[in-house]
Amino acid sequence: RRFVVLSFLSFSASIHLTMKRHESVSSSRRKSRKYHFTAPSHIRRVIMSASLSKELRAKYHVRSIPIVKGDEVTVVRGDAKDTTGKVTSVFRKKYVVYINSVKREKANGTEVQIALHPSNLLVTKLNLKGDRERILARRVAGTADKGKIKESDVKA
Repeated sequence: RRFVVLSFLSFSASIHLTMKRHESVSSSRRKSRKYHFTAPSHIRRVIMSASLSKELRAKYHVRSIPIVKGDEVTVVRGDAKDTTGKVTSVFRKKYVVYINSVKREKANGTEVQIALHPSNLLVTKLNLKGDRERILARRVAGTADKGKIKESDVKA
């Protein structure tokens, strides 16, 4: 009989070690996935944020905002790339957004909307109904005091 010696070096997984960023936040992949997929609706709203266009970013001084029905968006990733449309519904349970111009035809001829993740979208026009303006004002106020420290700010 022959004994086969297996080299386990080829099976070694690359281990990526990083320093823990925050004491109370777990860096475990298992726990991160659990928190993501069992998140309540108010947390999912924040997770489902989309980036703003350069014009809106300059106007409101905000980089991203939770997406809502009525926002005009452009798809920046995927098969529907460069398609512009209006958000028809936000489905928090599935983490997807539906846009009026992104559709496909089924085998029986009916058209269905394609689900998109908000991270693959760029907001080009905001729906400013409800508390949206107040939210933007609050976020701008929070970042107003940030920035480069000037010599006049430092007391000698």
